Amino acid sequence: MNEVTLGATGITAPQNAFGALPLQRCSEEEAVELLQRAYAGGMTFFDTARAYSNSEHRVGLALGDVRENVFIATKTMARCPDDFWRDLETSLETLGTSYVDLYQLHCVPQCYRPDDGTGLYECLVEAKRQGMIRHIGITAHLVAVAEEIAESGLYETLQFPFSYLAVERDVALVESCAAHNVGFIAMKGLAGGLITSSRAAMAFMTQYPSVLPIWGIQRPEELDQWLSYMDDTPAVTSEMEAFYAAERQALAGNFCRGCGYCAPCSAGIDIKQCARMSLMVRRAPSETWLSPHWQAEMAKINDCTECGSCMTRCPYQLEIPRLLRENLADYEEILAGRVRV
Repeated sequence: MNEVTLGATGITAPQNAFGALPLQRCSEEEAVELLQRAYAGGMTFFDTARAYSNSEHRVGLALGDVRENVFIATKTMARCPDDFWRDLETSLETLGTSYVDLYQLHCVPQCYRPDDGTGLYECLVEAKRQGMIRHIGITAHLVAVAEEIAESGLYETLQFPFSYLAVERDVALVESCAAHNVGFIAMKGLAGGLITSSRAAMAFMTQYPSVLPIWGIQRPEELDQWLSYMDDTPAVTSEMEAFYAAERQALAGNFCRGCGYCAPCSAGIDIKQCARMSLMVRRAPSETWLSPHWQAEMAKINDCTECGSCMTRCPYQLEIPRLLRENLADYEEILAGRVRV
């Protein structure tokens, strides 16, 4: 397994890190066991966020006894200084630690700079001066914003979606971060569940020695797969290159990544799943997505008022009402037996 050093931070970890967002969806006992097994298996970088409900608490609970041996990254959605300090103090208390190794501005709409009027960058610098955080990071979904961040010289790390579905501009962003000594943390290495081969996903990352992927882990069998790659790290083969090409062609264009930032929906639609149902029903066991539960969820699309609120929050600027209608039409054809999956 490769080791990655995140830019100028000095943080060095196996190229196989733990994304703690999904820990919200399992019991506390299960979450703690997963985290402790991950550490025992060699994972040392753990990424969470204030926005992930109970995730921070579970990370702190599981890793408190080995705090000095791990790197904990968390995030704030704050857009003003008061919220920044409130979030940071809450995160430290919830994690049960006096510092976080990496503190990131979360899902930013812009590259926050000194003297830009928001005060956010000044907060990061002051928190680092006080020792509450050790390194300054940022996460983004818009590539133009990410490119500006990489070149700004202000941030020690950038977290951005990156997987074998990446386009040339995404790869250029990775290269820009390396050139500017900015650590690159890859989120959505499985494209929000659209990528179903963990081995192919892991092999892709090994081509980029400066990239640290954080895998969202919720179940023991998922963790088992990632830990198996510590000693048996897959490499890209010619067959895998052909597989990547076929996958990129199949998933070309605008598609929902399942990030969930579009929520909440005034009509109660589970946008992050319903807007990509056509893909999910073909790439995962179909019976799961054709259940009475998901039929009822998909039917809610008929209640969409096309208010557009979801589009204002979508970091990928997708035409969500159109995507919902298209996915519902396809889903109804599948239920009627006119389309096979």
